[in-house]
Amino acid sequence: MSRSQIKDANATPPVKGILRHLKWEHLVAGVSGGAASTLLLHPLDLVKIRFQVNEGAATVGHVDRPEYRGIIHAFRSIQKNSGFSGLYQGVKPNVLGSASSWGLYFMFYNTIKTFMQDGDTKVDLGAGKHTLAASGAGLFTLVLTNPIWVVKTRLCLQYEATSTSFKSEKYYSGMADALFKIYKYEGVRGWYKGFLPGMFGISHGAIQFVCYEEMKTKYNNFQERPIDYRLNSAEYISFAALSKILAATITYPYQVVRSRLQDQHRNYNGIGDVIQKIYRYEGLWAFYKGLTPNLLRVTPACCITFVVYENIISLCLHKNK
Repeated sequence: MSRSQIKDANATPPVKGILRHLKWEHLVAGVSGGAASTLLLHPLDLVKIRFQVNEGAATVGHVDRPEYRGIIHAFRSIQKNSGFSGLYQGVKPNVLGSASSWGLYFMFYNTIKTFMQDGDTKVDLGAGKHTLAASGAGLFTLVLTNPIWVVKTRLCLQYEATSTSFKSEKYYSGMADALFKIYKYEGVRGWYKGFLPGMFGISHGAIQFVCYEEMKTKYNNFQERPIDYRLNSAEYISFAALSKILAATITYPYQVVRSRLQDQHRNYNGIGDVIQKIYRYEGLWAFYKGLTPNLLRVTPACCITFVVYENIISLCLHKNK
């Protein structure tokens, strides 16, 4: 056997090499941060989704869809018609989806990143490799969590049905009922509605994490500290907020398209049909419907998530040293 053959035989397979860097602490820290931010800010997410699917029609399909004149009016209308609990409609799948998404994303991202660094967290990967790590993490996370986001959107868009047949088929009593009925009437494809625009949404996480990582790295370099130096909460909040606002504004239109595809009250013939109809009947600015409540939600949510994550992961990894 030649020297090169011996070297190849002793080489660690790529998959095993990546899994060697997997740390469950990132999953736990991400789940904690995602759950905390979602519980606090779910009402803003509910309002955002309702703005996204608002086409200007009072009645859509078999339901009377409420019209909101603004964020405050939306909160008041929902509270008046459904009580305080109405503001938390769809909160269970949202907490599950957000917590699992953040947990999986942080775990996959840090696993891929550490693999690229060959275990040395002081190695600066640069924007290109950070983008690759974030994109890979986003794809894995989307495949595992898309059904949860479909259920969350459906539950957030439940209004009083005007048809009993519609109510029996597409009115959901809870998360498990929604998962069952979507599968029963729409098949596995129903669970993955909005998946393709979600693929475009991977760029959201990539932009956010690249900006976040690069800002931390440049800041630590400026302060003449190691790139993995632990920052204080105010610094984490600043970098998290700036990266989130930038990513959310650039990639927001895909969220509108995905919400329309997942809306049980409308049927579209794919992404192209959604984009064409939104632009034709509602104009270019319709792709940014709900942006204000979205930024009001995602910016503090991101700050909460990242601060909780960074502190928990620091505590967990410090204990293991």
